[in-house]
Amino acid sequence: MDAYDYSFFLSTMWVGPFWMAMLIIPEHDLTKKLMQGPWFFLGPILIWWAVTIASPQGLIDFAKDSTNPAGILDSLAALMGTKAGASAAWAHMVAGDIFVTHWMWKRCMEHNSERWITATTVFFGVMLMPVGIALHIALVRSNNGQEASAVV
Repeated sequence: MDAYDYSFFLSTMWVGPFWMAMLIIPEHDLTKKLMQGPWFFLGPILIWWAVTIASPQGLIDFAKDSTNPAGILDSLAALMGTKAGASAAWAHMVAGDIFVTHWMWKRCMEHNSERWITATTVFFGVMLMPVGIALHIALVRSNNGQEASAVV
């Protein structure tokens, strides 16, 4: 295993405890304390920076190619076709998934959602984000049955 394999593994494992806490014990004080600060998404962000700094050429090439709209997708594909690019992209996706999942969990807690609704949206929030957001929007309601307003 090289540094990119480790960064992939670490970014995945970093969010695991936060995700499991929101999934298994969402109402517990430990989960609420764990989710208060930025730690739940900070690890993958730092990993993204480390990978990008360790191998900046792919990002530089992508930035240069971005000036030509016809070449952006080819440049992105080339970047993602490297271990550095795939590892950085994965850390980016994991950070985004856990950040939005945190928002969905927090909103479920604020609206006293049923346990199965919280578990479903938190599970899919990390596993299949578009499905998680769609389910969250469809299922999370305020106490009076009206659609809950977005809480940031």
